[in-house]
Amino acid sequence: MKVRTIAGAGAALAMTVAMVGTPAVANDDDVIRTGSCSGKSDWKVKASPEDNGIEFEGEVDSNKNGQKWRWRMKHNGDRTARGVATTRPPSGSFDVERYMSDMSGTDHFVFRARNPRTGEVCRGTVKF
Repeated sequence: MKVRTIAGAGAALAMTVAMVGTPAVANDDDVIRTGSCSGKSDWKVKASPEDNGIEFEGEVDSNKNGQKWRWRMKHNGDRTARGVATTRPPSGSFDVERYMSDMSGTDHFVFRARNPRTGEVCRGTVKF
């Protein structure tokens, strides 16, 4: 009986690891940019087609849980969203997503985040 319990626990752990380790699949139409922040953190921005509009996502990965960051998004030069986010386990990151209107021509998005405690700044841009 103990052998089955251990085997069952092992199978459950393997399934959990497989689920966590599976990367998200990007759409062929997504535009993704990545880069380094002014300190040790990294940023990622992504623009994706969504219901006749654009979903814009900004992410900061600092590898430290519990950090508070002030963030903002701009679309064609206008601030469209802002807020405060806290990095969370397991990776010490946060992300924010917003739905934007698809304007005529090329849409230009900016995501900026600042850690007020350390002064570190992340800034990513993408054209869609």
